[in-house]
Amino acid sequence: MPFRIFVVEDDAWYGEFLRYQLTLNPDYEVELITSGKQLLAQLHLNPDVICLDFSLPDMGGSQLLDRIISYNSELPVVIISGQEDISVAVNLLKSGARDYIVKGDNTRDLLWNSLLRIRENAALKKEVEVLKEQLEEKFSFQKSLIGQSSAIQRVASLVEKAARTDINVSVTGETGTGKELVAKAIHFSSRRSKMPFIAVNMAAIPKDLVESEFFGYEKGAFTGAASNKKGRFEEAQGGTLFLDEVSEMDIGLQSKILRVLQERELVRLGGNKLIRLDFRLISATQKNLQEEVKAGRFREDLYFRLIGLPLEMPALRTRGNDILLLARHFCDSFTQANKMRHIDIAEDARLKLLSHPYPGNVRELRAVVELAIVMSDGKTIHAEDISFMTLNPARNLMEKEKTLREYTCEIISFYLQRHHNNVVEVARKLGIGKSSIYQMIKDGEIVLQ
Repeated sequence: MPFRIFVVEDDAWYGEFLRYQLTLNPDYEVELITSGKQLLAQLHLNPDVICLDFSLPDMGGSQLLDRIISYNSELPVVIISGQEDISVAVNLLKSGARDYIVKGDNTRDLLWNSLLRIRENAALKKEVEVLKEQLEEKFSFQKSLIGQSSAIQRVASLVEKAARTDINVSVTGETGTGKELVAKAIHFSSRRSKMPFIAVNMAAIPKDLVESEFFGYEKGAFTGAASNKKGRFEEAQGGTLFLDEVSEMDIGLQSKILRVLQERELVRLGGNKLIRLDFRLISATQKNLQEEVKAGRFREDLYFRLIGLPLEMPALRTRGNDILLLARHFCDSFTQANKMRHIDIAEDARLKLLSHPYPGNVRELRAVVELAIVMSDGKTIHAEDISFMTLNPARNLMEKEKTLREYTCEIISFYLQRHHNNVVEVARKLGIGKSSIYQMIKDGEIVLQ
């Protein structure tokens, strides 16, 4: 796409000189304009930059610059003038001119360099705008919360409500359910969407660094503090601060965090300047914070400060056919990212995906689907392409109270999966009759995978 330049110059010879020099760059499209009134009449054509002669006969340079700025403050204007008065140049630059070039032997080179910088800045700005649009699109909650189950629709409704205000939000749910995804959906759907989203995993920061990470520090505050550093609170200024695994916050730090949340101000370590804060807080945990409060590991006053709007992420095993919708989404995302053709999910694969309890939730499903794509023939995913990882079957088995019959079925199912549905081998290892296993399968108590 050509870079459109308006050259405003009443001296016909000098205007043609500038046009010739600039059109040596085949990407530049140059239009010569001879008066201020003509320029104002053509501003609606939205050039990329204006090269403006300061001494036009029908309108002063300063007056014309003001008119251009009031029309479009983002439109770059390069003043070209025969005046070498520094005060004039300074005033024009303060008024919004992008550059000031004095007419002389090196005008061409100075103008070329100026336009090059302006074009590079415009391209960079455009790239940033595109990235922001993509990011907003990516985390639009209508698109990021995939599913039709009542559980996920309730989450979508709460996200929409949360995005309307700056209320604190506390997100709970098992690992892998998408707590950070929801936090981003809230942020990018809110009025703070163009400001920073700062995510902090409390469990990942060493205890002796937590305070400096959050509050920042001044140069010389401690050994190794070679320069000033903003903390996470300041980095989130105007945007959203997301505290993940908030239950892991050190009890000694909790009172200091509470004060910042109450007063919305802080002083950096080693400093004395009071810094005002403005951010939205979202916290997340997979633990029951009420139980942590009762156990004395979490401050009750901080709990009530964080709770705000409580939002619970449902476990994937409770979401029914959402599993297949998510599997389809992960298939499409993976094949597009790897420039692969569309891949189908066969009926036997869908049944296998639906039968798994997903202790790792959505994160586990994504890993399973991506591996299945790699293991498939590249056209269709079948049941044999799908592998589930059971890290600790004993712990998962005892998470909920069940009848002895239900536990028996789960144990047999686990052994059948491990031994590739070899009923005779499983009966031998467990010391039970194979006819009992066959009967459980016939009755639907056990589903072969």
